Amino acid sequence: MLEKWLEFSHEVLEAKEKGKPIVALESTIISHGMPYPQNIHTAREVEAIIRENGAVPATIAILNGKIKIGLSNEELEYLGQSKDVEKASRRDIPYLLSCKKNGATTVAATMICAELAEIEVFVTGGIGGVHREAEVTMDISADLQELANTNVAVVCAGAKSILDIGLTLEYLETYGVPVVGFGTDTLPAFYSMTSPFNVNFRLDTTNEVADMIRTKWEMGLNGGVVVANPIPEEYALEESLINRVIEKALAEAKENQIGGKQVTPFLLGKVKELTEGKSLAANIALVKNNARVGALIAVSLAK
Repeated sequence: MLEKWLEFSHEVLEAKEKGKPIVALESTIISHGMPYPQNIHTAREVEAIIRENGAVPATIAILNGKIKIGLSNEELEYLGQSKDVEKASRRDIPYLLSCKKNGATTVAATMICAELAEIEVFVTGGIGGVHREAEVTMDISADLQELANTNVAVVCAGAKSILDIGLTLEYLETYGVPVVGFGTDTLPAFYSMTSPFNVNFRLDTTNEVADMIRTKWEMGLNGGVVVANPIPEEYALEESLINRVIEKALAEAKENQIGGKQVTPFLLGKVKELTEGKSLAANIALVKNNARVGALIAVSLAK
């Protein structure tokens, strides 16, 4: 039955037939995370980095009632410019498919689609999590439940800085999701290399990370793994600066009664404005860095 919904690009299909390592990529970063044309340039550069490091990229989206595993240049352009693409999480997938609508996949939805396509590694910018003031709003990203249940390793620059990182880690601990620091003892906070919080385990090579992931799944311990890879130092923003900017952005979101799916795009846009574009450069740099590490982990896992 799955064949009815999944549609592979020629490149990804060939990689599967030959047993090549594949890396999944989300599409909300293209449709909702970055402005045009930086979104398209970044998407193509990220795919190129994955190829250069020995794996095959599979950008995932929902288009015309199909889960597309690997996108053409035309499909990337469409996602980058269209205003009719919905932000798709777990709850949205059946509706978008049955109504033949178009959706860009979030971390949660990309993990689901990657597992359906038997792809073990997924590269993104930062995971969603428990939002600040979640004790009032109950705003907790579906990404966390997906990490608890879906067997995909997620390479990211930690949790997005706009979140309550401490509560996000507590949630992941409750559901047994390991948070691995790649070459770091502290959890990176997206734009910053560090945060006040420690990772669960530090591993310094992609082979070590792949061995841990494989061990987890061979033992039947379901659920994902967070591989937290710090942003390159030259692009990192100072922790105190980014916290001040986020506080201002959160206050504006509250004033404008922005909630639900709109919160993250609004906050990221406001942070870009308040940092005079530095946050966008940081976002692009960290995604590229994650692509390199994710490709190398996928290569190790495939051995």
